[in-house]
Amino acid sequence: MAQINPHFNFNGNAEEAFNFYKSVFGGEFSKIIRFKDIASDNFPVAAHEANKIMHIALPIGSSSLMANDVPEMMGKTNENENRSKIVVNAQSKEEADKLFNGLSVGGQIEIPISESPWASYFGMFRDKYGIEWMVEFDPNNKL
Repeated sequence: MAQINPHFNFNGNAEEAFNFYKSVFGGEFSKIIRFKDIASDNFPVAAHEANKIMHIALPIGSSSLMANDVPEMMGKTNENENRSKIVVNAQSKEEADKLFNGLSVGGQIEIPISESPWASYFGMFRDKYGIEWMVEFDPNNKL
């Protein structure tokens, strides 16, 4: 079966965002590559962008959350126009509360986490980095 690994573009704060995500999900980064690590004559990197993230990955379950910073030469990414959401299926209400409460710190809650009309425990928010999340625990869904 295919595996889905969400990937985000950031404007220079990928490392900050991923340290925040790591503080909520736990674990360790499986990969961190900075632009200075891939610099060459064919791919020159400006000194002020050398420590920015070219690729970062945080394993979560059997998937990974991944991201990079967008170099200035490629223009800015609009962090508030992510037209997709990450869905986290928790294995308990306690885990759903922990993830929802941790990830939504400093963000904007769209739907507070609570019992939903469709018989699950659900909440939705945009985190402080502009990423949209849905957290759900469905006691009838055995992952």
